[in-house]
Amino acid sequence: MASTSITDEPAALAEADTAPSEAALRAHEDGLRRRESMLRIAVPAGIVIALLLAWEWMVRANNIPHYILPAPSLILRTLFDNWGSLSSALWFTVKLTLLALGAAIVGGVLLAIAFALFKWVEIGLFPIAVILQVTPIIAIAPLILIYVSSTTAALLLCAWIVAFFPILSNTVIGLKSADSNLRDLFQLYKASPWQTFRYLLAPSALPYFMAGLKIAGGLSLIGAVVAEFTAGTAGKETGLASRILESSFRTEIPMMFAALLLVSLLGIVIFIVFAALSRLVLGHWHESEMRRER
Repeated sequence: MASTSITDEPAALAEADTAPSEAALRAHEDGLRRRESMLRIAVPAGIVIALLLAWEWMVRANNIPHYILPAPSLILRTLFDNWGSLSSALWFTVKLTLLALGAAIVGGVLLAIAFALFKWVEIGLFPIAVILQVTPIIAIAPLILIYVSSTTAALLLCAWIVAFFPILSNTVIGLKSADSNLRDLFQLYKASPWQTFRYLLAPSALPYFMAGLKIAGGLSLIGAVVAEFTAGTAGKETGLASRILESSFRTEIPMMFAALLLVSLLGIVIFIVFAALSRLVLGHWHESEMRRER
């Protein structure tokens, strides 16, 4: 019994020594992550603030008229003073963007699955999708506005066309990139098509789909704004692009900048949301989102 306790004593001491070191290492890694996260926010924010201050100083120092280049303070004041009309336009643009993106996700994923399962579907329809993608939406939008009676439906269709292809192409690539050895293994064990899709194809396509989603989110906003510019719509139920057009006609440059600021902020929010969603979905298992120390 005595010899056993003497033999076990060094191992117990080694475990006692390694436990604090492991805890210290984890604490150090957590500190590095927090520092990196703070830098990712602080550095861009500092650059933006410095640029805005320089902009404000340049306008005030040179007495630049507001109808040529308004100061950031005037843009913010205009935004707050006209928040009633701008908020309704912002909500219209948000709805249009999200509806177009949702339709692009559903249509792109379903068609990508059909492409992956049926070769003849891909041969027949993929060239049409490419044609829609490479043709500038500003050239297609006037025709869509002529043939579609509802202006809102026409705007939605334009935004959908722009956002559809990244979802489709990325998901198709992801479905086709599944490991061939795993495909053979699934066939060997006689897995059903649903089991093959759920446990092999879907996990393989998910990183590609998330990458396409981040691209399509911004493109759906661009498509909605460009389509509304082309339509030249006006009235209460219109988006931020219409506010920009109205302001340009009236030479209300601060109002133009205020609406443009909201468009930019909306695009940033869309990207941040989908980037966070990608990190949440892929962060625990895929290399593209796993955080590593540099």
